[in-house]
Amino acid sequence: MENQKNEQTAKEYEKYVKKVTPTHSLPVNMARAFLVGGLICVLGQYILNTAQAMGADKEEAGCWCSLILIFLSVLFTGLNIYPKLAKFGGAGTLVPITGFANSVAAPAIEYQKEGQVFGIGSKIFTIAGPVILYGVVSSWVLGLIYYVMQMWR
Repeated sequence: MENQKNEQTAKEYEKYVKKVTPTHSLPVNMARAFLVGGLICVLGQYILNTAQAMGADKEEAGCWCSLILIFLSVLFTGLNIYPKLAKFGGAGTLVPITGFANSVAAPAIEYQKEGQVFGIGSKIFTIAGPVILYGVVSSWVLGLIYYVMQMWR
């Protein structure tokens, strides 16, 4: 009797899990990522072209483009718009500069109530920290390999 009850409970639980588990469509997710990432890149290109049309050289226009994209990413993170965009667009929001700005701003906003040092200061790089660490280490290793290979020439 108890064994039958356990089987019934297991079946009910399995039904519940299937009901609440979200289903994902890979083609739809890819299309959304392409759309959102593409729109972010189009915005960046628009900013770049506009800055150049206003008289900035290519390097200065690139600086303005980066600055504005970072500002918008942090602003939208603070207004809780970027997380909604990320939920819709998935990996498309990981366009390097906006995704990185979001990964720094989100923990800072989330942990600000814990104070400047133990909140923001200690948590700000929880997401971006590994990216910075492994980016620096891998670039150092690749630089060392390049240096050694140049010595063998």
